[in-house]
Amino acid sequence: MASRDDGRTITATEAAEPPPIGALFAFAAMLPIGAGAVYLWIGDEAQSFLTVNLTLLWGAAILTFLAGVRRGVSFRQPGGPTLSQLATMLWLYGLGFLAIVETVWAYTLTATALEFVGFLSLAALDPIAAKNGEAPLFFASLRPIQMAIPIVALPVLGYYVWQSPLFG
Repeated sequence: MASRDDGRTITATEAAEPPPIGALFAFAAMLPIGAGAVYLWIGDEAQSFLTVNLTLLWGAAILTFLAGVRRGVSFRQPGGPTLSQLATMLWLYGLGFLAIVETVWAYTLTATALEFVGFLSLAALDPIAAKNGEAPLFFASLRPIQMAIPIVALPVLGYYVWQSPLFG
């Protein structure tokens, strides 16, 4: 057994495609955002306040979770975390936390915009991080497709909020 002063060498091979269970969880996490946006347009208007708030709180929770994923990945970075890993983690966490605050304070359009920017950032930054070795390689193919769900759903939700007299 190695002492605290000894290092450890880890050799890993990464797949370019996500493991099936990982892809399942990745897309399942986005479904409540898409479902919330769709329900606003086809569901009962009496439930719209609850639907908007739960959808936005879910999206914010996912952003803060993915900030933690980025931080967790940085622990295995040779030489320690990079500045871009730390900045991305703080960026995502900040957006998620602010979206929670804005949702609670009933600034739902602001929360929607914050989340949209966060998910758009993930679609753009995670493939770059994967190619630079700062995130799992499969993030390059997974994140743009995964993030398409909230990138499409959040403007739909935002438009509903904007035009609805319930959120004026």
